[in-house]
Amino acid sequence: MSMHLVLPTPQTPLRIGTRGSPLALAQAHETRERLMAAHDLPADAFEVVVIKTTGDRVLDRPLKEIGGKGLFTREIEDAMLAGQIDVAVLSMKDMPVLQPDGLIIDCYLPRENPCDAFVSDKVAGIDALQPGQVVGTSSLRRRAQLLWRRPDLKVVEFRGNVQTRLKKLADGVADCTFLAMAGLNRLGMADVSRGPIAPEAMLPAVAQGCIGIERRAGDDRVAALLAPIHHAPTGIRLAAERAYLATLDGSCETPIAGLALQDGGQIWMRGEILRPDGSDCLAEEGRANEADAATLGEDIARRLLSRAPAGFFDWRTG
Repeated sequence: MSMHLVLPTPQTPLRIGTRGSPLALAQAHETRERLMAAHDLPADAFEVVVIKTTGDRVLDRPLKEIGGKGLFTREIEDAMLAGQIDVAVLSMKDMPVLQPDGLIIDCYLPRENPCDAFVSDKVAGIDALQPGQVVGTSSLRRRAQLLWRRPDLKVVEFRGNVQTRLKKLADGVADCTFLAMAGLNRLGMADVSRGPIAPEAMLPAVAQGCIGIERRAGDDRVAALLAPIHHAPTGIRLAAERAYLATLDGSCETPIAGLALQDGGQIWMRGEILRPDGSDCLAEEGRANEADAATLGEDIARRLLSRAPAGFFDWRTG
């Protein structure tokens, strides 16, 4: 296929769709740089196309009220199906498990640090938080995990991009917050964090730290362009984590955590589901050969579901 590969040019650039946040742009530019290096092409053979999404526009309400994870991807995917862009650079943590008909993700960049970061200018870490202190987060997973371990803390809604959340922190809306270590690293802002939180203390979101590049299913030219920058080890870890999420029927309305690691030709995966109010937490783990990564993810999810009582994910009132 590569012998006949038609490379993009400044006159006919490859159009890379992305959200407009600083982090999304950093991820799109990383993708462009990797493609430039793989094919020895100039920057102007690629065009970064910013697409505003509902998730970026509506910042005053929790995601679960306005439609969930797809809000960060729907408009970008519509643009690709309409032929307005050629690929989309997406944070896999934001991606629903199923792609729209006609679209496929089979290219992943090397995974960044998957851990959560503790961010505060007042407090050194979770263990240093005093009873009643205010934690800001828009993540149901982080909220539930925190309240499971520290029911004495107060949690407030905290939406927006990295810069928005840091401003809320500076304004005193909360004493601390959590961000993805991967995003801070990609923005060159690792010093904002007090450090990564060990997965044993806060298991990350499924696919945290992973960038996927989505394309049209029948576009062999784009598939060939992307093939050299695909990171196979990340793909194996995601096969386990995404199968786990799909089996749990995970959405942003359910507190789910999961992390797969490679260990000498094997995959070791941990999974965790929590009640939204943090009153209960179930955890499972397992190992399998890399070739069986997806089966391992499904198995861990089934074990968790078999232990979860009816209504486990329902919000409790009162």
